[in-house]
Amino acid sequence: MTLDLNQRTGWPDDLKVLLERYPREVWPAHQNLGQTARFWLQRHDMFRDLGGALRSATSQFREGVVTPPDFQAWFVPRLQFFLSELHAHHNVEDYSYFPLFRLADARLTRGFEVLENDHEVIHDAIAKVAQAANDLLGAMQKDGLQRSADHYANVSDQLLGGLIRHLSDEEDLIIPLILDRGEDKLGLS
Repeated sequence: MTLDLNQRTGWPDDLKVLLERYPREVWPAHQNLGQTARFWLQRHDMFRDLGGALRSATSQFREGVVTPPDFQAWFVPRLQFFLSELHAHHNVEDYSYFPLFRLADARLTRGFEVLENDHEVIHDAIAKVAQAANDLLGAMQKDGLQRSADHYANVSDQLLGGLIRHLSDEEDLIIPLILDRGEDKLGLS
């Protein structure tokens, strides 16, 4: 099984050891799902929701439903927020959470290495999205608008596809660990 972000379809069995004990359906009511884990899951949901809204707005723009000025006014602040928050979120995970989780269960070390590599892949995709968005916004002032919009949509879809896979895999590795150990024992609260 490949663990490449753009090809994997979930975790191999050796990294699902805690997920099998704590499947997603038990998470919401579990006593060890504390404030930190709930906040972290809310941030992931925000990335999914805002990514979907950006995708939808781009689609409406490409179909001519939204004018370039209206699209630009809505799109620019939301994309900037999305990309900057995503970058900050990954920094917190890489430098604060993942080191704690690695210490808590050595069986999951490879999973955290994969997630950190995902962050690098996503960071590269963020740079491509930012460049494509700048090209699109620049094209609004001249010819080539449709080509720029199509290019932006393609690189954005690549980012969002990888991001959605990453968020799910990250949750499937981390939430069961939190439920198994508790936030206090992990040093999260």
